[in-house]
Amino acid sequence: MKKIILITGGQRSGKSAFAEKMALSLTDNPVYIATARIWDADFAQRVKVHQERRGPQWTNIEEEKELAKHDVTGRVVLIDCCTLWATNYFFDLQDIELCKTALKAEFDKFTAQNATFIFVTNEIGLGGVSDNELQRKFTDLQGWLNQYVASNSDDVYLLISGISVKIK
Repeated sequence: MKKIILITGGQRSGKSAFAEKMALSLTDNPVYIATARIWDADFAQRVKVHQERRGPQWTNIEEEKELAKHDVTGRVVLIDCCTLWATNYFFDLQDIELCKTALKAEFDKFTAQNATFIFVTNEIGLGGVSDNELQRKFTDLQGWLNQYVASNSDDVYLLISGISVKIK
């Protein structure tokens, strides 16, 4: 049975660990789709920590943009994360409307599969308005994507300081 779950919250709020625990509670062999591009040595180390936390029961897929090219039918799949996924489109396309169109089409095609999807995302718009135009544009894109994914989700969880609150 198809199900979409969104886990959102601030950076370092415990979203990924919560999502991983949820996936493992649903299956012994979940799929992990990592959307990150490695930007620098610090980020590479963060990715390594995430990878080491997952055991051999995970099927790991590195995919920056084209989620739908992976057949996950009948599986529990964790996508970590929407923020990095959107970042990849943002830097490649450099146009918000093109990004929205591409992200929506990819999300819709990917989630048309009969699977359980657990999306992780960041609430980057919880703080003040940035004085940086590029950051404001990305915040707008991320906010739109979060709303789109949430509107299509069966369940939505907010993580704050490692504590989850079901909000949908």
